[in-house]
Amino acid sequence: MCSIKMPTNKKNLVPPTLAPFDYPDIILNSLSDAIIAVNGEDNIIFANAAAEQLLGSSFRILKRKNLDEIVPFDSQLLLLVTQARLKGAIITEYEVNIGNPNIGVVNIDVHVSPLLDENNGILIQLQNRSIAQKINKRQTHRSAARSVSGMAEMLAHEIKNPLSGIKGSAQLLSHDVSDEDRPLTNLICEEVDRICTLLDRMEVFTDHRRMTRNAINIHSVLEHVKTLAENGFGKHVEFIELYDPSLPETIGDRGALIQVFLNLLKNASEAVPTSGGKITMTTAYRQGVRMTAPGTNEKLHLPLEVCIIDNGGGISTEIKENIFDPFVTTKVGGSGFGLAIVTKIVGDIGGIIECESDVGKTIFKILLPAV
Repeated sequence: MCSIKMPTNKKNLVPPTLAPFDYPDIILNSLSDAIIAVNGEDNIIFANAAAEQLLGSSFRILKRKNLDEIVPFDSQLLLLVTQARLKGAIITEYEVNIGNPNIGVVNIDVHVSPLLDENNGILIQLQNRSIAQKINKRQTHRSAARSVSGMAEMLAHEIKNPLSGIKGSAQLLSHDVSDEDRPLTNLICEEVDRICTLLDRMEVFTDHRRMTRNAINIHSVLEHVKTLAENGFGKHVEFIELYDPSLPETIGDRGALIQVFLNLLKNASEAVPTSGGKITMTTAYRQGVRMTAPGTNEKLHLPLEVCIIDNGGGISTEIKENIFDPFVTTKVGGSGFGLAIVTKIVGDIGGIIECESDVGKTIFKILLPAV
């Protein structure tokens, strides 16, 4: 048997785990910043996954377009590309609008640099600050939920017990008062019941148990809540479903997710006009962010996007920034707990909820983890 003599020069030894990495596309698609490359004629020759998400189009579509077709005609980005090509230098500009009809107005930070080729190519790096803003909003919503949690615990202890005494006393008095005064004792009992119901609704914020998390088909949840809406509060609404059938399962509690989307559909149904009201339900797979799951050190990827879009009058600018806070509502007689509860549930799952609203279009966007 012959033996093979192994080389003794350690410089020639390359362990398999340290083999050269030959997958630049994988590296670029793993970046959170949007990366776009254009040739000398500003035709798009590359766009990573983050760029696809930011621009609302796949690379298959983008590669057939020129840069001036995906940004406003007066966008400063076009001028920056020209300057970088002429000067052969890296140029940075902040708060540049690269919006288009698909994504609306988007102001982001731009870094433009010449490619090291002979075709006057340009590499464009777009840094979207919205991810940091989402994280900040998520923490703000959690802080608001914790504040309500403490208040709910205090109210349940300090108010519900005296209320029971008040109601009992009113019931005893009702037997001794005249028929003319009995409606007043009944009114006391009704108001006590109303306050107790309000406190019961607040007690959802005091539930700190870790949510049960199972694999769930989000489309089955959406179909379930749509059926409930069509046969109840949404009879006057036209529901439109635009789903990505290849979407993987999410992870969470089915009952809690039903509560989330049922609440959103109910709000949307009340916002749309009685004639011509439309609610569009969409799902998509996006290049999501990673967040730490509540109560654990587990990092959750949030690539599943679910949108509830209505053609109502929109949310007033006075409350738009605080729409997810408790006690904030536009409904007459509303308690302002609906969206606060939705925010708590989405946060407990590990997801993020956002709202964009203009006259004639309001979008509630939920980013959820995938299994």
